[in-house]
Amino acid sequence: MRLAKTGTTGFLVRAALAGLIVLWSAAGFAQTSSSDLRLVPQSEAQIKLSFAPIVKKVAPAVVNVYASRKVVQRQQISPFFDDPFFRRFFGQPGGGFGRPRERVESSLGSGVIISQDGTVITNHHVIKDADKVRVALSDRREFDADIVLMDERTDLAVLKIKADGPFEHVEFADSDNLDVGDIVLAIGNPFGVGQTVTQGIVSATARTQVGVTDFQFFIQTDAAINPGNSGGALVDMAGKLVGINTAIFSRSGGSNGIGFAIPAHMARFVADAADHGGKVQRPWLGATVQMVNSEIAEALSLDRPRGVLVTAVFEGSPAERSGLKVSDLVIAVDGKEVTDPNSFGYRFATKMIGESVEFVVLRGGKEVTLSVPLKPAPESVPRDTRELRSYSPFEGTTVMNLSPAVAEELGIEGLFEGVVIAEVERGSTADRVGLRPGDIIRGVNEQPIESTRMLEAITKAPPRVWQLEIERDGKVSQIILRG
Repeated sequence: MRLAKTGTTGFLVRAALAGLIVLWSAAGFAQTSSSDLRLVPQSEAQIKLSFAPIVKKVAPAVVNVYASRKVVQRQQISPFFDDPFFRRFFGQPGGGFGRPRERVESSLGSGVIISQDGTVITNHHVIKDADKVRVALSDRREFDADIVLMDERTDLAVLKIKADGPFEHVEFADSDNLDVGDIVLAIGNPFGVGQTVTQGIVSATARTQVGVTDFQFFIQTDAAINPGNSGGALVDMAGKLVGINTAIFSRSGGSNGIGFAIPAHMARFVADAADHGGKVQRPWLGATVQMVNSEIAEALSLDRPRGVLVTAVFEGSPAERSGLKVSDLVIAVDGKEVTDPNSFGYRFATKMIGESVEFVVLRGGKEVTLSVPLKPAPESVPRDTRELRSYSPFEGTTVMNLSPAVAEELGIEGLFEGVVIAEVERGSTADRVGLRPGDIIRGVNEQPIESTRMLEAITKAPPRVWQLEIERDGKVSQIILRG
């Protein structure tokens, strides 16, 4: 079984499907025995029950998103070009063969218009690396769109249609009010066949082991979601947006009834960031937490595993100023229960800078309420970004000095000193060596690396042998390479 993001390619063909559901009254259900639960419609109104009014309301706000990018390919020059005989027929090297050739890669997904000015929210992976983005409305009008914001950590992006409105749009629902069993509709463009509607229920409301984004907190639904639905709408029976369809569990690439949507609460947070400077700025806690398993729960005299255990509090951080301490057990954030580090991270990361949030913690068997100020991560040392081009294992990397701000941007927890790799150029020496973004460079040839300036100086005087000390995901590895 594999997890698949739901982007695809294809042509725009309009189609609309809607399911029917027969409802019976709560009173009738209570008075009916288990053998008589199947009831025929009791009135003409019940026979005509349909999701069509919801679809008519929402469908104009769901768009197809076409993303394209140019890829430059260089043909390999044949050794026959060294032969004068063949040059008579095929020209000089660089005169035809061997020239860079451009081709256009395209992808197709879905998006949702969330305001009448044409603001669209979709998935980051739908438009990743795109040079041009175009959206098609349900009435077959097409417009170019600007990319306003891209946030890979949440797999969300915000677009702006390059045309005057007003546009039909959908309102956000409070996704925290969803319950398992609620009926939902998924609207998007699966397999590029055209706009399609599927119906299902909410299967779970807080899936945290999905592995698609840095913030693991998803709505699970059995409404059919297929490739091409990425960025499409998951709506409730009021026609409001409860989630952005993002991924599926699938063996074949098609729907198996296990789909995942990013909650509207997170989507609204990213959309608000686009309205305020075009950059997602998350609050910084300045503490690390860990999962509470059955052994830890027993040691803490808990009846079951719950909450997250604080393992470190950094000096001068909002966590320290609020009074949070190591060994505190955080069980709720602003009244919402947290069950693991992912749900804790989601609840905290979707709060706005400048406000405060209430933690309920268990300390010594008693509940304590703490008010935590929401502040951005500080850049305690200049990041001093440098692109390393000298011949070395680091050729093709972009490196930065670590600080809480850089660590937050790159999704690194608990590491605020040293030099981190921010980018690795594809096909570079660093790429071939196996270095990745997020790797911490702890040492080179037994010399601690304290700054990007120091690392750059070492790469300009390469030794015969490179002994690298690299930290990745909390583990330190030693790598030895020839110079």
